[in-house]
Amino acid sequence: MAVLPEEIPVALSSFMALGAWRLMKQRLLTKQPQTVETLGSATVICVDKTGTLTLNRMALSQVYYPGQLGSIAFEENKEIPAPLADLLATAMWASEPTPFDPMEQALHRAYAQTAVLDERPAYRMVHEYPLGEKPPMMTHIVAHHDGRLIVACKGAPEGIIARCRLPETEKAQALATLMQLATAGLRVLGVARCTTIPEVYPASQADLAWEFKGLVAFTDPPKPTAAAVLGQLYEAGLQVKMITGDNALTAAAIAQQVGLRHKEQVLTGTEVMALDPTALEQRVSTVDLYARMFPEAKLRVIEALKANGQVVAMTGDGVNDGPALKAAHIGVAMGHRGTELARQAANLVLLDDDLAGMVTAISYGRRIYDNLKKAVQYIIAIHIPLILTVLVPSLLAWQYPVLLGPVHVIFLELIMGPTCSIIFENEPMEADTMQRPPRPVTTTFLQLQELGSSLVQGLVIAAGVLGLAFYAQRLGYSETLTRTVTFTTLVLANVLLTLVSRSRHHTLRRTLYYHNPLLPAMLALTLTLLVLCLTVPSLQQLFELQSLTWLQLLLCAAVAVMSTGWFEFYKALRSTKRRSLSDEAQPTTGTNYTATVNTR
Repeated sequence: MAVLPEEIPVALSSFMALGAWRLMKQRLLTKQPQTVETLGSATVICVDKTGTLTLNRMALSQVYYPGQLGSIAFEENKEIPAPLADLLATAMWASEPTPFDPMEQALHRAYAQTAVLDERPAYRMVHEYPLGEKPPMMTHIVAHHDGRLIVACKGAPEGIIARCRLPETEKAQALATLMQLATAGLRVLGVARCTTIPEVYPASQADLAWEFKGLVAFTDPPKPTAAAVLGQLYEAGLQVKMITGDNALTAAAIAQQVGLRHKEQVLTGTEVMALDPTALEQRVSTVDLYARMFPEAKLRVIEALKANGQVVAMTGDGVNDGPALKAAHIGVAMGHRGTELARQAANLVLLDDDLAGMVTAISYGRRIYDNLKKAVQYIIAIHIPLILTVLVPSLLAWQYPVLLGPVHVIFLELIMGPTCSIIFENEPMEADTMQRPPRPVTTTFLQLQELGSSLVQGLVIAAGVLGLAFYAQRLGYSETLTRTVTFTTLVLANVLLTLVSRSRHHTLRRTLYYHNPLLPAMLALTLTLLVLCLTVPSLQQLFELQSLTWLQLLLCAAVAVMSTGWFEFYKALRSTKRRSLSDEAQPTTGTNYTATVNTR
């Protein structure tokens, strides 16, 4: 009973389950409890732009049609020229009849506000080319009840312009306008119509004869909290990579507004697919901005990051994000606007669609890992004196070979179990947790390096308890009194070890202010039970103990304090050394510091 640390599997299960429950209270739904712990070791987070970094509230802002010198602002409820009306109508016909996408909803609103006659009820869709091709486009063919057909498409503006046979001057003007709109951070779509309708629809929508109608540009401002959230992720030592289907100029403009680092280099989906695996693994380590991405390209980026040893979290909301979400170590889907496929593929669902939830999730993951490590280290440290106090007197043939019996071990186990699985789980996150770089995923608190200090703590406590027991025998104490002194010292050492184990870095001067209402309740219960065992006759008989004098109690407390308190001096010494090293490194520039954190 003394040897088996049965509290460890209980602690593992309870920490993960309670962690998932705590995340749920923060509107973060996790499907597998182990996801909670994995979050703490995430090193890279790949984020979508639309709806994650931006508000996803599309408003038609600028329009361009051939013959214009640059774009013009779109104004609602205003009379517009015929080419602009044709552009808006074509863009609307290329959208879903019942739109759910914010851009398509904006196009339907613009058509309703500007059309002289709303012709939507008179048409029905007879054929559809879904979003496809590279660069992407989509096409709808709608038929009037009198047989007239309209073939309309919209998609990536550079692709639409390339597929329309425009005069060079007109093409140059369209591309210049596209660059101007994209550089301003607007989301731009190209619009075209096919006037020569074949009797048999081709297999590919790109094979239709397209006539360029113009460009429509939407504002989708960044979320007010986006820059702050990215700053918190960077502070926590994570790399942030923005992966979007928008063109490179729009992506770069939004990246600038939200404070994305290393945005100078951009990789497109086509470029990603053209790279061999080795070259891609090298590029993804330096590139943080990805544009015109499609499902296969997103998946390759995730796989390349994983091949580099990164722990990858990926956010997404669409069907095309499914493969990447499944491949990432931590797939994160949006709760409100995420598709069912994305939610099924993900490990974590942000019910409020707020990227700030990722910061919360990562902080909880780190907190859970840190507290679990403290709990295991506490269990190892307290089991060593328990084991040695049971074994040593028998092995060395002491005068009193059985100082602790089963009832004493059970008493201590009943205290240690809730302490490690509930008390330590409820410990607050330490102040510097989100300023530390992510821990390597290959490290574990069960390694000898991590448990070395716990082994030393346990041996020192064992030396104190056994030394006092041996001293009591030399003084001629009875077996009952020796057992009482030994048991009391071990229980008091357990109480003090619980306090000391609250942090491996900070001393009691700081940890005593950590808010954990369960801790004083548990310690008070332990001390109360100890007092009852020492004073109540029936319990004295059960535990084979007797009352102690104040001097004997003071001796037990002194041994307990010395055998556990030395670690506080060790922590203080290490803290002083860290501060001196930090002061010496103070002249280091911000750029070098960032590079150091990322390297770690």
